[in-house]
Amino acid sequence: MAKRHNGKYDKSNSLPFEISRSKIDLFFECPACFYLEKVLGIKRIDSPKFTLNETTDILFKRDFDNFRGKDFTHPYLINKGFDHLVPFEHEDLSKWRRSTQFGADGYFNTVHEETNLKVGGGLDDIFQNKNTKELHVVDYKSKSTTNIEYSEITLDGKFMGAYKRQMDFYVWVLRRKGFSVSDIGYFLYCDGDRFTEYTFLGDEIATMQFKMTLLPYHVDTSWIEPCLKKIEETLHYKECPAHNETCKHGKYLAQINLVSID
Repeated sequence: MAKRHNGKYDKSNSLPFEISRSKIDLFFECPACFYLEKVLGIKRIDSPKFTLNETTDILFKRDFDNFRGKDFTHPYLINKGFDHLVPFEHEDLSKWRRSTQFGADGYFNTVHEETNLKVGGGLDDIFQNKNTKELHVVDYKSKSTTNIEYSEITLDGKFMGAYKRQMDFYVWVLRRKGFSVSDIGYFLYCDGDRFTEYTFLGDEIATMQFKMTLLPYHVDTSWIEPCLKKIEETLHYKECPAHNETCKHGKYLAQINLVSID
């Protein structure tokens, strides 16, 4: 098995250091939390896993896999006027989807030589334009709108900045792997419907309905390489940088330091 440089940063190791897409976003959110994990080996407390979201991802992939490598596409795309987009077939797609193994050979990664960082992640899907042959990165998202008056999914909101950076990053990696990738990616949203009147509980199974939205997004990859350079600099800091003012973990640690136990 090939040697790898991952986990905690070792400045004496000349191998490219592996940084996942989620850890790049952690750095973007708070350089101090990134430093604590990647340099000092102190991780944030894990958030609970969103298993329902993982399930919808699996079902999306299963549906589109049924049309992969064919000349026609999924009826949903046809009905939306996107019959020119077909699920992209590639021998490494199953590897590209495994985010926890992104650093291994043949998986979804690229080495940024200038910083000696191997960066990557796990994408959801890729559509190919039959007319232009360009690829479009596709990211599946799940939620359940809690406001009955809110009826439209948009690219604004609490988590959308991170979602957009995720799309930007996947496009950037694919291009570095030599693929022709469109500036337009797509977010495929399923929104659990709690307001429309329908029967949820059946005799043997319960069926939840989802409202579907396909959102095009114009990517911006200009931030990625400057961010990687800042990450490389931060890995060599002798002291932990300050937490961002908006970092709730930094605020928590600051409050702990103010507590005096007699």
